[in-house]
Amino acid sequence: MKHPDYNSPSELKSFLDEHGFAMQKKFGQNFMINGDARKKIVDVLDPKEGELIWEVGPGLGCMTEEIMLRGAVLNAFEIDKGFIGLLHGFFEEQEKRGQFSITEGDVLKTWKRKLQESDKKPLKLFGNLPYNIAATFIADTITEGLLFEKCVFTVQKEVTERIAAAPGTENYSAFSVLCQWQYDVKKGIVLSSANFWPRPNVASQAVSLIKKEIPVECSDNKLFVKVVHALFAARRKTLLNNIKPLLLKGMDADEIFDKAEISRSERAENLTVDQFARITDVLSESLCSAKIKS
Repeated sequence: MKHPDYNSPSELKSFLDEHGFAMQKKFGQNFMINGDARKKIVDVLDPKEGELIWEVGPGLGCMTEEIMLRGAVLNAFEIDKGFIGLLHGFFEEQEKRGQFSITEGDVLKTWKRKLQESDKKPLKLFGNLPYNIAATFIADTITEGLLFEKCVFTVQKEVTERIAAAPGTENYSAFSVLCQWQYDVKKGIVLSSANFWPRPNVASQAVSLIKKEIPVECSDNKLFVKVVHALFAARRKTLLNNIKPLLLKGMDADEIFDKAEISRSERAENLTVDQFARITDVLSESLCSAKIKS
């Protein structure tokens, strides 16, 4: 099947009309119509021959095509049934030779199953992520332990600011900590609404998450995630108040912060990733001791 001109809103609209499809606002669908921007973003991803790459929300495959032209093997997660049918048509040859596949449905519900069914772990993650799933999906993969060598996303600029936020700033959150715990974050090009069709109401930005060469050491990754969420649960409250739900009966919260050498009156928004890891390690030891005593 012949591809439409990905740079032409009028041709994209005509193509969709011809096939009886319409853009689904509920799925946050916007096509990137700037070919130069698409190439720059794929350059950052740097697909290699034979690498398995996951793409979230391929739409009509404008980025999918560019990635596979560089020799990568690609699995696309797509929720729109109409687009799924078109993608099968566009990439029929690649599908026959095992270079392309589609996982149908909501990626938030399907990615774990796909990972379990796959013989090979994906090396890179790519996507033009809708605002309503971006933070949830990225955080889910991190908390579940699925780490990629590199992730490259195009998201609302606000999401990029949250991912890259530094301690002590307004946008710094549990989400920031989780991203920076496992990845080095690098902001990419900013894209105005004119780069998309239909035009969104906000600017977008590319962002790269590159797996840390030297990870932040932590004795219990699952507990780390719990600590981060607990300490951010009420931003106005101190660490001393927010950690209490994680403690067993008889445990001394003051002692935990003393051992971690962090002020109990501090707030989560001012802690570094290393400090969260330090609190986690001390808490883990204290929980083990409390269980033995009980």
